[in-house]
Amino acid sequence: MQENITFINRQAHTMAGVLHMPGSGQARACAIFAHCFTCTKNIKAAVRISEALAAEGITVLRFDFTGLGQSEGDFSDTHFSSNVDDLVDAAAFMTARGNPPALLIGHSLGGTAVLAAAHEIDSAVAVATIGSPANAKHILHLMEENLVEIEAKGQATVKLAGRPFNIKKSFVKDARTQSVCENIHKLRKALLVMHSPVDELVSIDQAAHIYTQAMHPKSFVSLDAADHLLSRDEDALYTARMLATWASRYIAHESNESTETTTARYIPGAAVVNGNTSDGMLVAVNANGHQFIGDEPVELGGTGLGPTPYDLLGAALASCTAMTLNFFARRESLPLENVEVSVTHDKIHAADCSECEKKSGKIDRFKREISVKGKLTDEQLELMLKIADRCPVHRTLENEITIASRLV
Repeated sequence: MQENITFINRQAHTMAGVLHMPGSGQARACAIFAHCFTCTKNIKAAVRISEALAAEGITVLRFDFTGLGQSEGDFSDTHFSSNVDDLVDAAAFMTARGNPPALLIGHSLGGTAVLAAAHEIDSAVAVATIGSPANAKHILHLMEENLVEIEAKGQATVKLAGRPFNIKKSFVKDARTQSVCENIHKLRKALLVMHSPVDELVSIDQAAHIYTQAMHPKSFVSLDAADHLLSRDEDALYTARMLATWASRYIAHESNESTETTTARYIPGAAVVNGNTSDGMLVAVNANGHQFIGDEPVELGGTGLGPTPYDLLGAALASCTAMTLNFFARRESLPLENVEVSVTHDKIHAADCSECEKKSGKIDRFKREISVKGKLTDEQLELMLKIADRCPVHRTLENEITIASRLV
């Protein structure tokens, strides 16, 4: 779900943004995304990451800095400090809407800006940078050939990312006087530094400077072969999922202040679920060390923050099916490239099921749709369907099941 929004910054300019909201239920938290230098809110990385975070239950605002994209103002009159001001104004706008940002995310120089702005945004409990320089003055290397002209004439036309921009002497002076990295140790917020070791625009050494200056809690995630702009969908999605997983450790407490226990304990080999009566349907799940949440839709008394029990049961069948088919294809050297399995659940009258033994009442029905990619023959495709029925979860669901319960 998306909403086009506008807000007024301290310079009385109308700022344009897009709000990404979870599809159903209450959001776990709100985040603000700051785009890279001379980019806009519509750069692929900003869109993909915002969409993926919304899918994880986090409302995200991505907006254009002054003079860029659809936001008012003259870019030539802006500088790093004005970007920081725009972020603080965006946070104030979201707070006024009842969504104070708990998470600040910045890409490239946008990450440097959120590091600076975070000191002025009290609601923020976590900050994440993606391919960001440690200080604003790092950006000046992109216009190194023009610095003499800018100093001499007061401004110059600089080509950045293939487009001309008018850069003034005030921009250069502002960038040189910033001390973002030196103040990171005062942040007092959780920090995640994400960077690619092959980033050709911003060296990974910059990530090291940010990380070493920060106090704990702090984390680092390598983006491996990703380019600076995260132009590949898989890199943007990986970044978003890592962000959501990392942030949940810090924003879960914020959005569940009345919850005494927000996580389920780890018992090797077991699925452990912990739920407080005051939290309604919301439960914390620890599946053999893998933590997430479970819930019910709003219409059933939940908040829609997590998958339902039947969602999880369907996911178990779907994942087991995909694993089984891929394993079989590898073992038999079949030209299978990808498997997608969707599972839905409903209840039908037993009388409508000709192959069922039960003839009265209702029975559970799982509808499974399997899509395979690869140059398989008709015979191999038919074999895939038969192998799908052999997945362990499928067999478990069709076999007689006993559940032994006891109070402990």
